[in-house]
Amino acid sequence: MIGQDQYRYGGVFMTNFKRNDPWLSLCGLNCGLCSMHLGGHCGGCGFGNQSCKIARCSIERGGVEYCSQCGQYPCSRYDGIDQFDSFITHQNRSANLKRIGEIGTEAYQREQMEKAKLLDVLLSGYNDGRRKTLFCLAVNLLEISELERILQETDDRYKGTEATLKEKASGIAELLHASAKERNIVLKLRKK
Repeated sequence: MIGQDQYRYGGVFMTNFKRNDPWLSLCGLNCGLCSMHLGGHCGGCGFGNQSCKIARCSIERGGVEYCSQCGQYPCSRYDGIDQFDSFITHQNRSANLKRIGEIGTEAYQREQMEKAKLLDVLLSGYNDGRRKTLFCLAVNLLEISELERILQETDDRYKGTEATLKEKASGIAELLHASAKERNIVLKLRKK
């Protein structure tokens, strides 16, 4: 459940806005798989972002952990919500909230922790300094089994070779893009 102290912002209590889940935002963004969160620039929803309209809406309605738990979901705030990205993909917010409804919060969090481990492998083993956003997008948008397959294929391809980090990064990027294309997913942030 969401907590707040006694400071008012626009008629709504906002200071120290806190949530139990730092990994998934109220609106369905995967905060734990975001380049800004990983870089220490954002604490995640309810852990540093105090000016969010959706957070204010949640507080006005008594506080829900996810918008999908609100009796008015989906509301007009969700019209076109998945169309454009910021520094993190917004392509799957509605799908993420739907997934929580299907499998439950704990199972969803376990999936996200597994994705976080895969993201760590990508970042620590294949990031040539130019792939962080790509890897965050891929882990957000592709299935765990597909990511595992791509990592295994990449390991097999470069095992016993003298391939450079740049070559490995390029190779895994090609596989990620090819897999995404098969699923009609574009691994690029969509700006307005």
